Amino acid sequence: MTTPAATDGFVVDTPLFSGPFRLLAELILERRMDVCDVPVARVTDQFLRLGRDEAAGWPLDEVTWFLAICATMLELKVGRLLPTAAVETEADLLGAVSPDLLYARSVELAAFRGVADLLEALFADGSLLVARTAAAPPEFAHLYPDVLDGVRAEDLAALAAIALAPPPVVDLSHVAPIRVSLADAMALVQARVSVAGVASFRDLLADEPERIHVVVRFLALLELHRQGKVELSQARLFGDIQVRWQGDSNAAPEVEPSQEPA
Repeated sequence: MTTPAATDGFVVDTPLFSGPFRLLAELILERRMDVCDVPVARVTDQFLRLGRDEAAGWPLDEVTWFLAICATMLELKVGRLLPTAAVETEADLLGAVSPDLLYARSVELAAFRGVADLLEALFADGSLLVARTAAAPPEFAHLYPDVLDGVRAEDLAALAAIALAPPPVVDLSHVAPIRVSLADAMALVQARVSVAGVASFRDLLADEPERIHVVVRFLALLELHRQGKVELSQARLFGDIQVRWQGDSNAAPEVEPSQEPA
């Protein structure tokens, strides 16, 4: 007994069509049905469900035909969904547009023709130019100067010594190194405030009069306040800042990697 072909008995069920798949394909290819109304994914799922039961008896040519039709439908559907430029007919160019638009297009066409003529002339002139690859003739060799005339080995050695000399070392001894980090300042502030409970910002600066330490201690206070470990208060404008400890005294301060060196 001969097994029926894969697509002979394949019936599709879509919102706008229910019936044999061959008939659906013919309607789409003859443009009697809009391909955008056909869910290709749903048809493929129905075909795969049918294939799990009857795939053993399907001829290869019928399965290939189904895949080719589905690919064609998908290509037509993508082409319909993508935007396309409007094609102007001869009637649109001559009779269906205004005279001003026709004049503007004629000016554009003349400009393109002028550029095309200029490029053609440049290409023609360029084709006549041929680079010289041969050396100078012997009878004209004495006219060319000798580039190595007067150059001595000592001169080349002096130039090589200058070019290969190591770069000069920049003296930075006059620059005072800054050995202050935000992590150390946060640890110091946390240790002092957690023990005292409440401290003023002036008390936290009692041992470090330098300006860089003042800036780093203030940044440490802001970071601890952001982490919720200290509470800051100021009674009046430009008054002393009171720092009250709110966190765990045993917890290490959290410092981001970008804030580690100051």
